[in-house]
Amino acid sequence: MQNEKKSVGAEIAQLLKANIKSYMMYIALVVIMLVFQIWSGGKFFRASNISNLFNQAAYVAVLAIGMTLILILKHIDLSVGYVAGFTGAIAAVLMQRYGVNEWLAILIVLAIGLMIGLYQGTLVMRLGVPAFVTTLAGMFIFRGLLSLALAKTGTIVVSQKGFLALCNDFIPDIVSHEEPGLHVVTLLIGIIAVVAMVVSQLRARKNKLKYNFEVVSMPIFVTGMVLVAAVIMLVAYVLAAYKGLPWSAVIVGVVLAIYTFMLSKTKLGRYIYGIGGNDQAAELSGVNVKLVTQFAFCSMSLLAALSGILYTSRLSSATPQAGVSFELDAIASSYIGGTAVSGGVGKVTNAIIGTFVIMSLTNGLNLMKVDISYQYIVKGIIFIIAVAFDVRTRKKGK
Repeated sequence: MQNEKKSVGAEIAQLLKANIKSYMMYIALVVIMLVFQIWSGGKFFRASNISNLFNQAAYVAVLAIGMTLILILKHIDLSVGYVAGFTGAIAAVLMQRYGVNEWLAILIVLAIGLMIGLYQGTLVMRLGVPAFVTTLAGMFIFRGLLSLALAKTGTIVVSQKGFLALCNDFIPDIVSHEEPGLHVVTLLIGIIAVVAMVVSQLRARKNKLKYNFEVVSMPIFVTGMVLVAAVIMLVAYVLAAYKGLPWSAVIVGVVLAIYTFMLSKTKLGRYIYGIGGNDQAAELSGVNVKLVTQFAFCSMSLLAALSGILYTSRLSSATPQAGVSFELDAIASSYIGGTAVSGGVGKVTNAIIGTFVIMSLTNGLNLMKVDISYQYIVKGIIFIIAVAFDVRTRKKGK
């Protein structure tokens, strides 16, 4: 029995050593949350603050998903912050100044985002202008367009309830609560998420065994699933005890599910990783590198438009300052989530964890009433540590 325990312990140690980079972001997130829970006197894990954290992180999470694709392809998009700010302002102008229905305004703004991506992708792939230069120019252009859109009125306050609900409201419950009680739908979603996770993990393990790939022992496998299930249900319970799951979390979840499926289960996803690993080899094997890269830029700007909608909804207004540093948070989230600096490696699910690392820092420092200047310094330190760690671990791997 003792030998068995030792073998399990040795296996855990081996797993940690082999996957330290993958686990590090989770460890960092847990440490950050626990530290702020202690420093804030228990305020961080309050249901209202966790719900607020989801709403705060939504617009960055959407950007980080799109940015991960761009970075995997070894490009960069510096314009996404002001694309988000500009498109959010256009949505507000359409609704408040011209009386356009909020859902039609959202569709128009998403179409504008798609056209922006088409324009920038064409410059990069068809005309050969480097992505850095193209998107840096885009940053200036869309910053100017944002200022022009709000030049006459300044900040535009949005009043449409459906639009505001996107980042300020919660999913409805199947049970009406005359008195405060648990949000049943949120708990059901938590249970469904646990079941989906278990089924997914069991299928993945079965496929690995089928093709004689190495898998962890059953005790460690089960323990891992139990821990993940416990975290999911804990978050679901905390949210259910407040007002339920925010609509912003649902939107991010849907986007995440679409992009996870696309990257892991489709030819397009394999092409993206192949181009990021070696674009010349991908082209020689018949992959249309220009078209795939064009898709990534269109996807990025579309998600930037969605981010702008969420941010405008969150503030209930469009402001000339919208978009400042959005791109930096998105890039940092993606790299903290394990996207390789050299391209070819990255997961959108990990980018979401990176987003929560960044936004948990912001949220916790705000709770501690730390000056914004120090917040930028802390973010910069975390970012450089994450990238340095990535470079070092990859060198050791070689």
